[in-house]
Amino acid sequence: MGCAGRVANGINTVHLAYVRERTGHALIAARQWIPAEQITDPATAGRTGLPADTEFRTKGQLAIDLCTQAYADELTFDVICGDEVYGNCTELREFLEARGQAYVLRVASTFMVRTPSGDRLTCAQAVDLLVGGAGRGWQVRSAGAGSKGHRWYAWAWIATASPRHHLLVRRHLATGELAFHYCFVPEGQPAVVSRLVRAAGLRWPVEECFEFGKDHFGLDQCQARLHDAIARHTVLVMAALAVCAVTAAQLRHRTDSQAPPPTTPDQPPPAEPGLIPLTVPEIGRLLANALHHPQPPDHALNWLTWRRRHQARARWHHKRTRLNHEYALVN
Repeated sequence: MGCAGRVANGINTVHLAYVRERTGHALIAARQWIPAEQITDPATAGRTGLPADTEFRTKGQLAIDLCTQAYADELTFDVICGDEVYGNCTELREFLEARGQAYVLRVASTFMVRTPSGDRLTCAQAVDLLVGGAGRGWQVRSAGAGSKGHRWYAWAWIATASPRHHLLVRRHLATGELAFHYCFVPEGQPAVVSRLVRAAGLRWPVEECFEFGKDHFGLDQCQARLHDAIARHTVLVMAALAVCAVTAAQLRHRTDSQAPPPTTPDQPPPAEPGLIPLTVPEIGRLLANALHHPQPPDHALNWLTWRRRHQARARWHHKRTRLNHEYALVN
């Protein structure tokens, strides 16, 4: 929840997203974060319709509740990811480790780690002492493929005093900005940097879930003030998003007719770029058009075809442009 710059209503929610690489992603669970003063004040609790047994829970504790429910529903996760709010929560990390659940959690630069020599250092200090400058100790790897090509970053993998814990550092190639990930890999699972980098890169699909949910399904358009009404709105939005995400995943290969990606920076563009696969927002528009017909019958389909061809052409040119940078990385 961002800064409004004024007194305003806001809903702060902890979400659980399920991401399957190269298949799809959706929000599957949520819990409202409620400030302690609203729970302890009887007048405020009554106005917002809070249940009588509501207790204050931190975001990390709400994340534990979400994971507990997911495990009870027999969901399995290869790796759990989260931002700094969850990476800095010791209770959440201990919960996941007790279940033997691998995780890659963002942490602050001041997060303390213990090196194999026994020294306690902040993440920033560990990078300065153990990795050094941009010329050594870094590996350029892709954090995943986006619509414009691969997301290239420099990565450093720092060992800790525990053989199961690692510090993964991401450095932006242009700005040098650092991001720190505290990782846990249980015994018997592969502790390789490629797996951890791939997991860290799955944060982008989660952000896409929020983008789609807000821009196309009204996730941030709730005007309710009652606890139950907010919960109903959130569940309905997540259900609509999940239906469209599953449909898009099933139609991905059948609706993808993009031209082969470029292989050289000077390759001429194809005469026909093809169409990108149907996306979650487009599935939502098609379903909405089936229920409401303000335009001519073929309007929505023609518009989607134009947009998908335009996106396919733009993606091809973006990928060709990025080949110049990728060749420089290889060389």
